[in-house]
Amino acid sequence: MADQSGRTKSAEASEVERMDDEGGTAQTTDATPGLADEIVELRKERDGLHDRLLRQAAEFDNYRKRVDRERRDLTQMAAIDFVQELLPVIDDFERALQADAPGAESYRQGLEIIHRALLDMLRRRGVTPVDAVGTQFDPQVHQAVAYEDAPDRRDGEVIEQFTRGYRLGDKLVRPAMVKVAKA
Repeated sequence: MADQSGRTKSAEASEVERMDDEGGTAQTTDATPGLADEIVELRKERDGLHDRLLRQAAEFDNYRKRVDRERRDLTQMAAIDFVQELLPVIDDFERALQADAPGAESYRQGLEIIHRALLDMLRRRGVTPVDAVGTQFDPQVHQAVAYEDAPDRRDGEVIEQFTRGYRLGDKLVRPAMVKVAKA
């Protein structure tokens, strides 16, 4: 029995030494078994609270990232909506510039200035036109509205563009409406 109490006192002494190493404030080397159990319970509680704090911090970080991503997506969708509403106006300017009306040169110059200003504004906002004529038909960026037999062209080559397509960043705002060659 004396051997068992010797081991208990030795265990308590090593626990107190460990507490001293960890920054604990052990005042006596004669810790009672109840105190050692309480220390173990408090450490478990501390570890649990620390774990909970880390989880809450990670959860908040994920929430912040999700809100930022949603805000970016919402902003981009609003920009796409605006550009989609503006594109028919630009198309009308392009059709007006293609019309040949005698004696309307000053009007044409005014239209060219406004058309250029609109395209510059879109370019500054990250809107770029989709290349079409002379390229291989790509259903991701082109919409085929007509096919034409063209033995002198590659099969699937875009030979005419009816309406220009546009991108905003890497998102397609509107596909280019094109005529495709059949060999």
